[in-house]
Amino acid sequence: MTTFRQRLTRVMDGRSRKGAELGPYAVEIEKDLRVPMDDGIELLADLYRPIGADGSLPTIVIRGPYGRSGSLGGAARVLAYEGFTVLFVSSRGTWGSPGVFQPQVDEQRDGIATHRWTRAQPWFTGRLATFGESYMGYTQWAVAGKMQRDEPENAPEAYVLQITMADFGAITWNNGAFALRNSLGWTRMMDRMDRGGLALLGMLFPDPKLEKAFDVLPLSAGDSAAIGRQISWYQDWVRHEDLGDEYWTKQSHTGSVPDVTAPVFMLTGWYDIFTPWQLRTYRQLVEAGNAPFLTIGPWGHISSGKAAPAHRDSVAFLKSVFADEPWDRPAPVRAFQTGTDVWHDLPEWPPPAVTSQSWLLGAEGTVGQNAVPPGSTRYTYDPDEPTPAVGGPSLLPDTDPVDNAEHEKRSDVVTFRSSALSTPLELAGEPVAHIRVRSSAPSFDVFVRITDVGPDGRSMTVCDGVRRIGSVGTRATDPDADADGFREVSLPLWPTFHHFAAGHRLGIQISSGAHPRYARNPGTGEAAFDAVSTVVAQQEVAHGGLQGSRIDLPVWSR
Repeated sequence: MTTFRQRLTRVMDGRSRKGAELGPYAVEIEKDLRVPMDDGIELLADLYRPIGADGSLPTIVIRGPYGRSGSLGGAARVLAYEGFTVLFVSSRGTWGSPGVFQPQVDEQRDGIATHRWTRAQPWFTGRLATFGESYMGYTQWAVAGKMQRDEPENAPEAYVLQITMADFGAITWNNGAFALRNSLGWTRMMDRMDRGGLALLGMLFPDPKLEKAFDVLPLSAGDSAAIGRQISWYQDWVRHEDLGDEYWTKQSHTGSVPDVTAPVFMLTGWYDIFTPWQLRTYRQLVEAGNAPFLTIGPWGHISSGKAAPAHRDSVAFLKSVFADEPWDRPAPVRAFQTGTDVWHDLPEWPPPAVTSQSWLLGAEGTVGQNAVPPGSTRYTYDPDEPTPAVGGPSLLPDTDPVDNAEHEKRSDVVTFRSSALSTPLELAGEPVAHIRVRSSAPSFDVFVRITDVGPDGRSMTVCDGVRRIGSVGTRATDPDADADGFREVSLPLWPTFHHFAAGHRLGIQISSGAHPRYARNPGTGEAAFDAVSTVVAQQEVAHGGLQGSRIDLPVWSR
C-alpha cells in the first residue's frame, strides 16, 4: 500500500464530538504506516499529528482489531485535536494488517514490538502513553506489567483503560457459565467486519440467524448456525471450559497487574460486561501501592452517554501526568450512585465504612436479618425451555435496569422479598450470595439477582451473578455435597453502588439460568463442546436454621 498524508483543518467554532469539546489543534493524518513485528510481519497503522503542537505531550498508542476509521478513528483524531500525537495500529489479521487474527493470543508480543518501534521514530515526542477501551484496553494490559518489569525503558509511562479487563477468559466462562450472547455475538460481528460491504452494513439490523443460533446444541455448532462456517477462536473458546487450561492462562495478564507502577486512569460503568474484573484489577493496583484514578458511571458497554466524560477525564488525566496541568478532581474515585442518580467523590473503591451484612432467605419468600426456621423452596429447571435472560450487562445498546415483575411469575424463578425498609439501605461493592442448593441433575447453574422493589410493585434489577456446578470446567472447584446432597454455592454478584429508599424492599431472585446471556446448562455434566442431551433438573434451595441460604451485602454506613 502507498503511504500518503492527508491534512485536515478545522475551524474553532465550539463544535463537539458526542458531547466532548474539541481541542485547539488542526490535525494531519499519515495513513498505512508499516509497523514491523518480531516475526517479520508489518502491521498497518495511522498516525495522527497535531499541527503546530510543541511536542510536550506524549505519543499515544492505540492497538485493536476494529479498524482505524469510524468512531475509533474519531477518538484518535479527538486526542490529536488536544495536542497528542496518536499512533493507531490494527491487530494482526485485521483491517489490512497481515497474519491470522487470533483474539488475545498475539497481543503481548505485538504490543512490545510496537512500543519499541514507536520510541525509535522521528515523530516520537519523547514520552509514551496508551489509550483505549474494551479490546483496546486488553491490548494495554497485555504489555503493561511485563514491560514495566522486564524493560521499563520502553514501557508506557501512563495507561488509560476504559471498560476493559486483563483476562478475557474469565468473562467467556464466567464462574463456569459460557457467556453465549457476548461470545457468539462478538464472533458474528468480527466476521462481518472481515467480510465488509453489505455484511458490515448488516450489523445495523437484527439478525434472525444469530437469535436461532443461540438455541443450537452442541455449543460448538453455534458459529456455523449463525455465520455459516466454523470460526477457529469460537471453537477454541467452547472447547476450553477450564480456565486453568494453558489456552487461557497464556492469555491472562491478571498476574502481572501488580507490576504496573506507571499512573493509571480507569473508566467503567455499572452495566458494563467487564465491570467486576476491572474493579478487581483496580484493587490489585491499590494493594500494590499504585492507586489509579477511577470513574464509574451509569453506563453499559456501548452507552453513548459515556463518551463526553470519558474524553474529558482521559485528557485531564494525561495532561496532569505529562504537562503538570491541574485536574480539578476532588478525589481519586468518582462514582455514580444508582437509586439517587448522584455522583460521589470517594477516596477509593469500595469506599470506607463498608461492612458486610448478612440477609437470610426464609420460608414463603422472605429475606431479612433475623434467624428463621429451617425449610426449603423447590422449582424445576428444563433446559429445553430455559429460563430467559432479562436485561443485564451485554454488548447491546440498552443495558439499563429492567423490571423483573413479570419474569418473577415464572415457575422456574423463585423470589424472596424483605419487608418495607424503615430506613434507606446503601450498597457499595460486590454482594456475595451463599445458596445452599440440591439438584437432581449432575450439573446445574445458580443465577442470583438483587432487585429494588418499589411501592408500585416494580422489581428493578440492581445486580446479579451466576455460577455453574458439576461441569467439566468446574469440578475441581465445586463445593462438596453434604450427607443430604446440599452444596453451599458461593458466588460474587456484579459490583453495585445502589441506594434503596425507605419504603422500598430488597428483592432476591434465584433461578438456574439466564439464556442466552449465559448458555443453558444441559444438565448432563458432559463437555459443552459436544453435549446435545438434556436433563430436567429438580432444584431445592435450603433456607433457615444454621446452614440456610444468605446474601452478604456490602453496606455503606456513611
